[in-house]
Amino acid sequence: MDSIILFLMFFLLIFMAVPIGYAIGISTFLAMVFFSNIPLAMIAQNAVTGVDSFPLMAIPFFILAGGLMSVGGVAKRIVDVSNLLFGRFTGGLGAVTTMASMFFAAISGSAMATVSSIGGFMIPGMEEKGYDKAYSAALAAAAGTIGVIIPPSIPFVLYGVVVGASISDLFKAGFLPGILMGIALMIANYFRSKKFGYKGEPVRYSTKEFLMIILDAIPALLTPAIILGGIYLGIFTPTEAAVVACVYASLVSVFYYREITWTGMYNALKESMITNGLTIFMVGFSTVFASYLAMAQIPTKIAAGILSITDNKILLLLIINLFLLVVGSFIDNIPATIILAPILLPIVTQLGMSVTTFGIVLTMNLAIGFVTPPYGINLFVACSVAKVKMEPMVKHLIWFILALLIVLAITTYVPWLTMFPLGG
Repeated sequence: MDSIILFLMFFLLIFMAVPIGYAIGISTFLAMVFFSNIPLAMIAQNAVTGVDSFPLMAIPFFILAGGLMSVGGVAKRIVDVSNLLFGRFTGGLGAVTTMASMFFAAISGSAMATVSSIGGFMIPGMEEKGYDKAYSAALAAAAGTIGVIIPPSIPFVLYGVVVGASISDLFKAGFLPGILMGIALMIANYFRSKKFGYKGEPVRYSTKEFLMIILDAIPALLTPAIILGGIYLGIFTPTEAAVVACVYASLVSVFYYREITWTGMYNALKESMITNGLTIFMVGFSTVFASYLAMAQIPTKIAAGILSITDNKILLLLIINLFLLVVGSFIDNIPATIILAPILLPIVTQLGMSVTTFGIVLTMNLAIGFVTPPYGINLFVACSVAKVKMEPMVKHLIWFILALLIVLAITTYVPWLTMFPLGG
């Protein structure tokens, strides 16, 4: 009964437009006051210990690295190379948007940063070439979901901290699913572009022009190689990789491309501080919420309830995915990960799914929520960039969401996809 009231209070506060960090804290506080004898000092204690984590330090640095590269010319070079490879095909600019998002995902670890950075370049460019503005915004928003799957990924860091999983293993395991998401979106974009008549740009580059574009983009393209290569080779930890990414982004933006301004630097620092402040605030109170659930043995009760529905592994995983997709439509991925990972992990491990694979599946479900109304944070970013309302985007989003759901199903039921990079 106490768990039902706790979640009812939580969702009621969300529907009342209470900021999610406050909704988590208030609902936990009221549950502790009326349904338990747990000292209220536990709120402050767990909120502090929840954010007192070395791996969590990677979050602000990855956010800052993405911001610096967005305003420092790195994102532009990634778009240039993507256009060189895909621009001449049917729906070429849509494919460029997706490919550029995949590259930028390997830098920022953030879905919103990917949408705002790549969408800021590509949405106006696609509109100029005759693409429907709502279509362009929908594709940019959908491609932004890759930002939290292809490593480095901020949600992977959080998941690893919460359940004690190896963040390096999560980074390795997320690579192939992230690439599959990009391929699926490109295929969907191709067929939709064929329907709408979005042709490629028949631009022929001379050998000199081709080489100039590639050479100019080498420092940008080296960024994910340095970050991920350093992690995979054991040269530095994911947290240290985030710091390396910031230093490298600063050097490339200031001394090589020389496009960053003091205003751009200030805005990147400001946005990273604001985003990190919101993130850490939610992490602190989400940790309190999760601790209360554990003390009240709510995860055990929920796990028993779900396992009592059926013993069919395929059906149970489908139910869990549907549940996560619904949650992702209403709740940000950060509190959802912290709250739900400890609840659902015991269930999926009983079904034979590894801790690492579940981290990818959980994050992918919640990432699809980024482009699913009513929450859909990527949609709001894309709407802001494109200056278009959300309603006309929905008819285009359906096809891209379907493509992402196919990849989700493959990732869920084909564990080789995530375990192969780990030697499994």
